Amino acid sequence: MSKKGVVAYADSYLHLGYSPGDDEVLCAYKVTPRADVPISEAAAAVAAESSTGTWTDVDSSVAERLQARVYKIEDDIVYIAYPASLFEAGSMPNILSSVAGNVFGMKLVDGLRLEDIRFPKSIVDSFPGPAFGLPGVREKMGIRERAMSGSTIKPKIGLTAEEHAQVCYETWMGGADTVKDDENLGNQTFNDFYERIARTLELLHKAEAETGEKKGYWANLTAATVEEMARRAEFIQENGGIFVMVDYITVGYTAAASLRQITEELGLIIHAHRAMHAAFDRIPFHGIEFRVIAKTARLLGMDHIHTGTGVGKLEGGPEEMRERIAILRDAVTKPYRGVLFEQGWEGIKPMVPVASGGLHPGHIPALYQIFGKNAFFAFGGGIHGHPGGSRAGARAVRIAMEAGAQGVPLEQAAREARELREALELWAEVEF
Repeated sequence: MSKKGVVAYADSYLHLGYSPGDDEVLCAYKVTPRADVPISEAAAAVAAESSTGTWTDVDSSVAERLQARVYKIEDDIVYIAYPASLFEAGSMPNILSSVAGNVFGMKLVDGLRLEDIRFPKSIVDSFPGPAFGLPGVREKMGIRERAMSGSTIKPKIGLTAEEHAQVCYETWMGGADTVKDDENLGNQTFNDFYERIARTLELLHKAEAETGEKKGYWANLTAATVEEMARRAEFIQENGGIFVMVDYITVGYTAAASLRQITEELGLIIHAHRAMHAAFDRIPFHGIEFRVIAKTARLLGMDHIHTGTGVGKLEGGPEEMRERIAILRDAVTKPYRGVLFEQGWEGIKPMVPVASGGLHPGHIPALYQIFGKNAFFAFGGGIHGHPGGSRAGARAVRIAMEAGAQGVPLEQAAREARELREALELWAEVEF
């Protein structure tokens, strides 16, 4: 970049001390400038490239009306305000193409991470939010006093449609509230989607009749086109399903928004699987923090989404989980771990956080401490790897979840429940 270009950025886009208005989009970036570039110049370049500017002087009155403003720099965190009119209301792709677009490829920075975003009320009001959310899911499932349980069918891929349906049935009969497809199970030759849905929902209704409990199946309708996802959603609804699952990030924001419209008409609840999130949010100096992904999911109208666990096999500790939970469930999200903006959610229903990833019954007391009862706790190998099989594994989880809700120690509950005792001996290394 020429010296003239750098000066143009700094003169036009640095407004340190500026007080953003209530109707501006606010972004916090972690900026790692190139070694020979001051952070102020890198910050101005980010503001320019994500709004009205380019690498050199371009005379235009538009810049004054719509340009972004760097209003604060604290260590390596740069705060930028954008006029709401810069964006197309109700279009998440348009918003993110600006604030999370070409800026990540700029030579001026060795790393750039979008740590947080604050949407003003005018932008929030342009999105639908969840059709059901936490209150609607509770109502559909009829579960009030404890966390809801889920299970990802394992092995995660390779079962036939008939085998898959039978594992689901055994899991429901053991006491699981819901089961789900894994993120990479679609419509493969060994497991036809339409056959799987028909067989699995038939056994769901059988399990409901035999247990007297409401059961759920999060069927993965992720497909190559929105049109095919719509066909799959209609088939799920015609066969008596109430949930669908979508790989939220890999299908893209436009497809997710379209699915939200389709499923509302069909009365279906959307589970958002976060596959590919770690490609954006795991590197601490580059990418997009998960809190931004969580906010987009709530605005676009997903009813629940994976958050991680705080325990188990996935990255992220209890404090990170509590922040994500607050973003999904609170009416107003307060500043939490440093750069989190206060975010109002007026008119937007709360989502259900889903704890999933390397969990077994021994984790349930910790999950209650982190998530409380307004969540799904989902188990894959922690059910299906039980020495007694899937039904016994689900039974162990159900006993542990009810004990946790009542404040009963797991070891005490396990003394009267062989399935839980075997699970704790295997995975938690508890001796009885």
